[in-house]
Amino acid sequence: MPVLENRTPKALMYRTYSHWNDFHHNFVSESVQTQRVERVMPQDTFYFTIIRNPVSLMESIYSYYKSIDIFMKAKSLEDYLRNPYRYYNQTSVYHNYGKNLMAFDFGFNPLSPETPKQFELAQKTVEVMFNLILIAEYFDVSLILLKDALCWSFDDVLSFPLNSRNATRRKVLSEETQENVKTWNQLDWQLYVYFNKSFWEKVDAFGRDRMQREVQELRRRRAVHSEICLQGQVDPSKIRDKFLKPYQTGLSRILGYNLKPGLQKAERLLCHRLVTPELQYTGILMNKQNRQSFKIAKQVIHKRGPKLRERIQP
Repeated sequence: MPVLENRTPKALMYRTYSHWNDFHHNFVSESVQTQRVERVMPQDTFYFTIIRNPVSLMESIYSYYKSIDIFMKAKSLEDYLRNPYRYYNQTSVYHNYGKNLMAFDFGFNPLSPETPKQFELAQKTVEVMFNLILIAEYFDVSLILLKDALCWSFDDVLSFPLNSRNATRRKVLSEETQENVKTWNQLDWQLYVYFNKSFWEKVDAFGRDRMQREVQELRRRRAVHSEICLQGQVDPSKIRDKFLKPYQTGLSRILGYNLKPGLQKAERLLCHRLVTPELQYTGILMNKQNRQSFKIAKQVIHKRGPKLRERIQP
């Protein structure tokens, strides 16, 4: 993929959480939802998302969400997959975690017919929706593709691993269990296979040698910032700043970070942002958006006259 010149589009990564009764309605409704997003975004918005191997995703989901109703009574992930309909309840508020989670997040019905036609329709729909599909298993490579597509710098894609589990909670699945995951999550698996292929086609177009050099540089910068910022990754009980403590759920212990003391103001701000868990960071962004919306509303009311000012309060 060549570097784009003189192009700095707005980037938007979004997930959808719609569940429709059949694949046809799903396709149409997803198009309507996309149109709604496009209505408020600039024309040059760059849409991207990320997918993950359904096998590791299912193992992770079961560990994180063991306490929800569809997993609670299963003795193990293997037991759940051997008798999925004994436990899976499509009317459960948590049903999306039990089957084809990625497809659900894209707005598809996780129980839609598993036919080549439906797989192709899902693949083409996602392909039209997004400019770039990242892959979690190749996260650094994904970041370099994203950096290139948006003409960003290495600092724009700098990150530390977040939401990581304690290694003792990770489970190696047998080949039989892996195949059962693929069978039960067939729509997710077909999406993953399709976009894994197109992902590496993009890497080839970018250049394998060039990619290797840039990934090495990204990792070097991450190591430098890790040395500046971090005392290390720790159990949540040992995190000193409670704002930086990840949400804990299921069987897993979600690790977090302690920052080094004595950081300068600018360093501390950057380091703090790099290790802020997703829920807390989402709250920061929502507060920022609310302040901006309030400011715009005040400006509009000021222009329209004093009669409307009483309708909005700080």
